[in-house]
Amino acid sequence: MKPMIWSYFLQLSNHMWDPIGLPDASPYITNGGTKEENGTDIETWDKLVDFIAERKYNMVVIDVGDAIKYESHPEISAPDAWDKDFLKKKLDEIRAKGIEPIPKLNFSTGHCTWLKQYRYMISSPTYYKVCAELIAEVLEAFGYPRLIHVGLDEEDVGHQTTQNVAVVRQGEHWWHDAFFFFKECEKHGARPWVWSDYYWHHPELFKKNMPKSVLQSNWCYRSLVSPPNEIQRVRVQTYLDLDEMGFDQVPTASTWALPFGTNEYETVGWCRDKLNPELLKGFITVPWCWTQPYLEYFLKNDAHLLFEARRSFYPETLK
Repeated sequence: MKPMIWSYFLQLSNHMWDPIGLPDASPYITNGGTKEENGTDIETWDKLVDFIAERKYNMVVIDVGDAIKYESHPEISAPDAWDKDFLKKKLDEIRAKGIEPIPKLNFSTGHCTWLKQYRYMISSPTYYKVCAELIAEVLEAFGYPRLIHVGLDEEDVGHQTTQNVAVVRQGEHWWHDAFFFFKECEKHGARPWVWSDYYWHHPELFKKNMPKSVLQSNWCYRSLVSPPNEIQRVRVQTYLDLDEMGFDQVPTASTWALPFGTNEYETVGWCRDKLNPELLKGFITVPWCWTQPYLEYFLKNDAHLLFEARRSFYPETLK
């Protein structure tokens, strides 16, 4: 039996969001077609890998996006993208510290800025071909890992009101594309992993269609013990519903909304007490910060707070 997952989320690509209306988001492509840099700082990356290794994390999920030099589609790669030999070197360094690197490629239409021109070809034959080739190439680069995160979160009108182009797949069409991504991952031996917020808005369709083979990461970045409003109560209830339906879960914690650590503490403690330990596969913390020197404190703070929650509720896993 695999040990519990204790995972940190590390951004290699910064191009998951459109900049329109989001002043803290990195630009993706200007109207003139100029690709922007990701700006991932290697020294900061190395410091974070050392930091989480010291705190006995056993997994890191890497947001790949446009941040590697693709052989199949170099037109996607950012100018400062890592070549695959360098990526593999960094992955080997991670493995040498006892940490399992897992790739993430977000195929939500709300977070597909990294796909460059192909984001405007959603669900076309070209789109499916490109996505299949990218999944295959990333899984090969990561040494055919057991998991791959495919995102699929926040694909709704509300999250795209500030974008120049809004695309939302719905109903059977959303599921058609989701099944396509799941199949492409499984073809190469990787279990697909998703954010679970689709359930918040479409619980019956989720119950009907979501395969148990897909690993789930729900999140509630506010209080789980005292959710402040109905939106947060739905998010907390989702943990219980996923558990009742028999889904494997890796709950998500973050300092994004509560920077002083209560979310990490509550997520770990509440989920330990409420969820079936056979289905609770571990935890992931997501700082939602670029891997850059000026954010080093926030990046480390997020990692440290999940470590402290682990030490409080799962001390036996640190022996």
